[in-house]
Amino acid sequence: MTIQVTHSHGERISVRHGGVELLSYVYRPDPDPFEARKPYIHPLRTLAGRQVTGYRPNDHRWHKGLQMTASHLSGQNFWGGNSYVHGEGYLPIRERVGSMRHDGFPVFAVEEDCFRLVEELTWVENGGAEWAREERGITVHSVDEEAGAWALDWTIRLTNAREEPLLFGSPTTAGREMAGYTGLQWRGPRDFTGGTVLGPTAADADAPEPESLMGTRGPWLAFTGEHDDVDGHSTLVFAHAPENDEDNGAIHASHWFVRSEPIPTVAFSWAFFEEFALPPGASFTYRYRVVVADGAWDRERVGAHLKGLSW
Repeated sequence: MTIQVTHSHGERISVRHGGVELLSYVYRPDPDPFEARKPYIHPLRTLAGRQVTGYRPNDHRWHKGLQMTASHLSGQNFWGGNSYVHGEGYLPIRERVGSMRHDGFPVFAVEEDCFRLVEELTWVENGGAEWAREERGITVHSVDEEAGAWALDWTIRLTNAREEPLLFGSPTTAGREMAGYTGLQWRGPRDFTGGTVLGPTAADADAPEPESLMGTRGPWLAFTGEHDDVDGHSTLVFAHAPENDEDNGAIHASHWFVRSEPIPTVAFSWAFFEEFALPPGASFTYRYRVVVADGAWDRERVGAHLKGLSW
């Protein structure tokens, strides 16, 4: 079966396979600026049609499927919602919330077994100043009906458009322990609360996953949840490209931000414990992969599947 793509211009892109909408990439601006207007993927589905993203949950209305974020960026909030202020907690500071403006799709390529787009965006601070230019790549590929899985690659190349450095941080760099969320973030559906989290190696018995994986570094992390309504599980595997490692040229080391309680979420945090600076005119690049699979995958199955996917 081939990949099929429908583009509702100015609104969204739908990618389908075998009668199932695998994803909808929404780039139409959201109505509420407090939620940090920016493109996102929702819904995200398995080959069997099971939904594996949440949208505007009542605990965090600004959580929308799979989206690129920056929770603390030179005093602005490109994550959305409340901003963390040390000593005062989370506050609804609307003048801190920025947005990401869609500027165009210079690449939009549909093949039988692959879909690839490149999007140009501008990161705009709350007062209207254009702070950064982004080139974003999204690719749907490696549909494997026998394995019950397909892969989504998300690439970001961000260039500082200011005349001063951009400082990337998180609530943890601002003073809140173990709240290093920022970067590419997935919010799971409500029925994934309490799901199973795995890394490449087994957790210590005294520190069960996901607690043992919070704030750690690793090539991949998997999250399995059991669905309501249908009898079955789904697994998402979040993986770094080799060059995302600081030793291989990344601007800063990444760490996992992961919770299954009280909410299901995973983020590729690029500034968990320490801030990093992007000088004027300079750029950084990260590449990520999300494998969307039917079933409850164990550590061995995840590892074997990832080995079969080249970068």
